This record gives sequence, C-alpha cells and structure tokens, in this order.
Amino acid sequence: MGNEAIARGALEAGCAVAAGYPGTPSSEIIENLAKAAGERPIYVEWSVNEKVALEVAAAASFAGLRSLCVMKQNGVNVASDFLLHLAYSGTRGGMVLLPCDDPGALSSVNEGEARHFAKLVEIPLLEPGDFQEAKDVVRFAFELSEAIRGLVMVRSVTRLSHASGDVVLGQLPDAPPSARFVHNGFVLDPMEGPVMSPPVAYKHGVLQDKLKKAVEMFEESPFNTYAGPEKPELVIITSSAAGLYAKEAIGLLGAEGSVGLVKLGTTWPLPPRFMERQLSRCDRFLVVEEVLPFLEEHVKVMAQELSAKIGPKTVYGKRDGLLPAYGELNPDIVTSALAKLIGKTHMAAPPEYAATAGQRSFFGAPNRELTFCPGCPHRASFWGIANALAADGREGFVCGDIGCYSMAVLPSGFSTLKTLHSMGSGTGVASGFGKLSPFGLTQPVVSVCGDSTFFHAAMPALVNAVHHKSDITMVILDNSGTGMTGFQPHPGLPRDALGKDAPVVDIAAVCRAMGARVEICDPFDIPATQKTLKNLLLEKSGVKVLILRQICALSPEKKGKKKFDVAVNEEKCLGENCGCNRLCTRIFRCPGLFWDAEKKCARVDTVICAGCGVCADICPAGAIMKMEN
Repeated sequence: MGNEAIARGALEAGCAVAAGYPGTPSSEIIENLAKAAGERPIYVEWSVNEKVALEVAAAASFAGLRSLCVMKQNGVNVASDFLLHLAYSGTRGGMVLLPCDDPGALSSVNEGEARHFAKLVEIPLLEPGDFQEAKDVVRFAFELSEAIRGLVMVRSVTRLSHASGDVVLGQLPDAPPSARFVHNGFVLDPMEGPVMSPPVAYKHGVLQDKLKKAVEMFEESPFNTYAGPEKPELVIITSSAAGLYAKEAIGLLGAEGSVGLVKLGTTWPLPPRFMERQLSRCDRFLVVEEVLPFLEEHVKVMAQELSAKIGPKTVYGKRDGLLPAYGELNPDIVTSALAKLIGKTHMAAPPEYAATAGQRSFFGAPNRELTFCPGCPHRASFWGIANALAADGREGFVCGDIGCYSMAVLPSGFSTLKTLHSMGSGTGVASGFGKLSPFGLTQPVVSVCGDSTFFHAAMPALVNAVHHKSDITMVILDNSGTGMTGFQPHPGLPRDALGKDAPVVDIAAVCRAMGARVEICDPFDIPATQKTLKNLLLEKSGVKVLILRQICALSPEKKGKKKFDVAVNEEKCLGENCGCNRLCTRIFRCPGLFWDAEKKCARVDTVICAGCGVCADICPAGAIMKMEN
C-alpha cells in the first residue's frame, strides 16, 4: 500500500523519530512505523495534535536525527503557526512533513490542499506519482532536507496512500542514530547556535537561498520525467496520482504518437531549465492535477517568464473549465478533456449503462444512508440529547465538530447538530453563543466533542468558555479511542502508539481543574442521561460538562462481544398501529433493526446487532426484549 511504501522509505532513510495525529488517509504511515519500532531504532508517537507532532519531530531534527511528521491535509492548518517559524529557523537532521490530501473529501468534510502551505512558508514540495516513488521520494526528501538544512514537504493523496502496487525495497541502515543538541555556538550559526526564527530579515533571505539550492537539485531529479514523441501535438503536465489517470487517458485514445507526458515529482518550486525543455516541445499543454490549479498557475507563470525564449504557449486545465476544480479526477474525466483537445471522441460510458447505474447501487445492494454502526454509543447519546432539548422546550441547539459524531447533522443522529466545523470548534462556537444573553438569546447552548478531539483542540475552547463565564453545556462523547480513524490511542488511554503502558490523563479531572461542573453518565442509560442533561440545561452557573462514557462497539476490546441478546416480541409489537408508528425503525433506525413488511412488525438482525440493548429502552410498547448474556 502507498502508506506502507512511505513508511518503508522513512525507515530506509534512517528516520529516528516519527510523530503525527490520526486522520484518513494518512493514519497507516504512523501505524506501520509503530509496528517497526520493535525491530528498528525509531521512536513513534501519536501526538495530541498536529502542531505538537511537528514540534516533537522538530526537536529530533534539532538534535541531529532524521524525523518525520505525518498528518492529513486539515492538520497542516493546525500546525501552521509552528510551521511558519520552523521554515525560518531551519532544521539540522533531515526532516520531512508528509500531509495526505483527500481529493473528493472521501473521508473528510473538505478537500482542502496542503500544497499551498509549501509556497506560503517557502519550503520545497515533492509529490510521488506511484507506489515505488512513494518510497523513493520520501528517502530523497530526507537527503534534500539535509542538503538545504530545511524542512521538506512530501504530499500524498488518497488514491496513492490507500491503493497498492509493486515496490522494490532498498537496504535498511545498520548504524543506530545518535542524538545531541548543540546550542552554544554563535547566535546565527545554523548548526551550533540557538535554533530560532528571528532575526526575520536575515532568516528570510537564508530561506530563499535554500529554495534556490533545492531548485538546482530539482533540475536533475529522476522524479521529473518526459515520455512521448519528440515533437508532440500536445503535452500533458501532471503530478501525483493524476499522472496515472493521464497515462491511462493517452492509452485509451491511442494517442501515444501525438501526446507527450511530463510527470513532475518536484512540483514547487518548478525547475526552470527542465521546464524550458518541456515547454519548448509544442505550443499546447494540458495540466492534470488534483484539486485546485496549483501546478497549472505555476506552469503559466513559468511559461510567461520564458516566453522570450520559447514563444507564446496555451495552457489548458482547470481555470478554463476543461477539468473540474473540485472533486476527484478519474481516467474518464481526463480522457474526455484530452479527447476534446486532440479532436478525438471518447464515450466514458454508454448512455444506457449510465442511466441504469444512476438508478441502482453496485451489485444490486440497497442504498443505505450514512448512519452510526449497530450498538454505537453516539446514537444513544444523540437520542438522549435530542429528547432532553425537546423536553426543555426552549429551542436549544447543539454545536459540533469533526468525528463519527458529525453524522448527527443527519437523520441518523436525529438532525441534532446545528453547526459543524473543525476539530474543537463546536465548543469554541458554543462559547460565543453562550455570551449572547445580553442580546436576547435565551436558547440553551450545547456543544459536543469526542475524547480524542477534547485533547486535540477542545481544551482551549473550554478554557475560554470557563474564563468568560459562558453559559454552555459541553458534552464529551468518550468512546475510548480515536474511533473514526482506527482506534489510535490518545492521552486519555493507558497505552501509547507503541502499545506500551502510559499514564492516563483523566478528562473529568481536567475539566474540574478548569473550573467546570462535571457529570458522568453511560449514554446507554437513557433515563439517567436525559435527567442529568435536563438539570444541567436549567443551571445558570457558567460551563457544565457532561461526559457520556461508553466504549465504541467496533473497538478491539468490545467487537463481537454482546452484553444482551435482543429480540422482538411479535405479539406486543404493533408497528404501524402503535402510537409510536414504528419509532424503532423509522426514527431510531439502528441498522440492527428492520421492518418486516410481511409480518408487520420490527425484527432484530442478529448478525449485526451489537447487543447494546438501547432499543429495548426506547420502545414505548415494551415489545423489544433484552436478555443479559
């Protein structure tokens, strides 16, 4: 897998420290390095957030070690404060920042890009184009970092990180790394003096000199290639996984004799001599990339700068609408765009197939909306929250953020969330709402966040709310892990990324130390949860915290273990004739329950039922029974 190749490249480069924060599609990089830590001299950690991860990796670099920092695209925003300083201060041991972007937002709430940060902070950007390069580019990135004494960004995308291909492995280093932080030299000595970002004017000039050195190395990079005729009709310029789509498009149209392909692995800054050779091949170019026209705009700038030598050029891509500037690319999209430019026809799919595909899901399976898993504690939590707010009667609302619980904005979570932004922003936004009573706001304000998110970004928001006496109730959905990305540990758990024992940072104790009133409930105990929350909503003493603690149904500790056997008493279930009108399957909608149209009653799918027993508590007719195992 691409992420495994990236991890292997780091090991072959002698990386000694790797830190990150989990987020699809990047998580497997740290997980694979953690597995290797038992055999290789490498320290690996899941840091509390991306900024801290970058700081941890930077410390290793300052001590002369090679280090890697891994995150998904949203994480670079979190790390950007320190990132701006690190670019100026420089590094010592080779250091690589590796964000994984998610075109199409397949596992994200946006498809923001990390590439722009490379230009913003003026560090080199590399983009591997296949699985072999995923390993080799990472190894080269460490060498480049040490050559320029600066941070290097390597960008992956979902279809590279999570797809698989053949990789030829290299040798692993034998010599164990040794750390020593030298700091008593001259103040401006980058290798022996203090490590700091000021003085800015001087350091900014040094930073730009480092970029010039990187560009010189890019001129002869084996990761920049051209394939095709000497005098093509048109040239595609591409990078990353989009290069695979472009290569396939040329083949599908049989255009190998007329269309050239420039595949760039060093995408910022562009090497001018290499680009001059490629831009001299013809007059028309198509730039294929994901997502925004980052490479396209830089190609146009370079074409203009070189125009006296190479003449005017026409560059097609996203800015003229030939390719979409949002969403994932695929071979059909790229092939259709190329066909228009070279006068060929391409039918992506027969009209009759497209019409049928729009009406059916794959393999004839029924469509199913996004929903919480069977036995998910979040479903019970939002059932309790939604009903407590309804009983309160003051049109209270919930501010949320990113995690599995984001689905509570949908009917599967009873449409409970009314704001949804970045990690920790639910409580930050709520703290703002909680200060609006002087302006006539009387609605109860509730925020929700997960346990991992609490440590990542919600703690500062809670501090802000407590300090300013904001009238809010914060609900922490503690399911004992970073559930959305694979149960990676966080400071609230007794283990670290290496599986070793670690001290637990108690969430309730932290909240009490901040000055909040704290209550703890099991969300599966619906009556107690609703009673507690209703009491907290009525209290006007600033910040209240309700911790709803129940382990995720899919966690390794709980998966496959049922507390209850659940069944429906068909004689008691009145279904559509009941006053609830199929409450369990129409509103509660756990996938473990389904409506038997033939028998006119609810049924339990015993294969997927997790045995939480919550459905028995919400059935008004008492038709759902739970028997403890």
